[in-house]
Amino acid sequence: MERIIYTGGKPEKEIFEVFSETMEELFREDSSVAYIDADLMASMRTKDLWEKYPKNVFNTGIQEANMVGVAGGMNLAGLKPYIHSFAPFAVRRCFDQIYVTAGYAHKSVRIIGSEPGICATDNGGTHMTFEDMALIRTIPEACVIDVSDAKMFRQLLKKTKERKGVTYFRTPRRGLLDIYPSETVFEVGKGKLLREGNDVTIISSGIMVSTALQAAKALHEMGLEVNVVDPVTVKPLDTELIEMLARRTKAIVTVENHSIIGGLGSAVAEILSESYPVPIERVGVKDQFGQVGNEEFLREQYSLTIEEIIERVKKLLNGKNTGR
Repeated sequence: MERIIYTGGKPEKEIFEVFSETMEELFREDSSVAYIDADLMASMRTKDLWEKYPKNVFNTGIQEANMVGVAGGMNLAGLKPYIHSFAPFAVRRCFDQIYVTAGYAHKSVRIIGSEPGICATDNGGTHMTFEDMALIRTIPEACVIDVSDAKMFRQLLKKTKERKGVTYFRTPRRGLLDIYPSETVFEVGKGKLLREGNDVTIISSGIMVSTALQAAKALHEMGLEVNVVDPVTVKPLDTELIEMLARRTKAIVTVENHSIIGGLGSAVAEILSESYPVPIERVGVKDQFGQVGNEEFLREQYSLTIEEIIERVKKLLNGKNTGR
């Protein structure tokens, strides 16, 4: 079991700082690494990289589909491209190019989609991606990483450098709380058990992992003990871990900053429906569009709260206790 360090405090470094530092480390280690941005270097604080590494860093302008095509061509030429834009533009706007130019053509491209879901806040509904994981999950052999911790982000940015196919990181740019000790080792397809219990299993990804841990702490004070799992990769899922915990608790709550259609909840339900069906409650965005608001307001609007998680856990336990 992982020993968490979650305290509710702020991280040592913001995600945009971690990204910039990690990319510079990659440039130094491997001259074939390339970083392409769609005119959002200011948002990720990477303009200095453009100046320091002009042979590795490129700006396509506000042309996300073209950016994917450039990345595919770079990979064909032997380079290892990482591309960035806000999540709706990195995925939704150029999905066909991702599917065909990268996925179908067997090119290796690492996509960073920043400010997914409610992280878009005041940018509003057009910038609020509740469907990005669903889209990328449909690409054969793709990997989906819903970033929950800066250490995870740094390590997997490096570990996926040689990975074949499409790799998608969805991450906020700031405000992501620390969860993991520095010595934690992350692997694609291997989840992390952050807290143990025998009542219910909570599987949560991205910004909602810290929320799930806070809910678990509140449930402990009520006399209930829950497992909390970070899948690390939503695709591929750690099916062995999920099935083991489903057998232990016989009830699952999934929690995600994404639509419950096609995201983490769907992925878990798909697996368990075939291997070990158990009652599942999905906490996430229902059949809704995004809107303008700060994060606190949006969490309330879309029921992405500690209270919602607690209520769903109680609902499942009531069903178990009454034999339903």
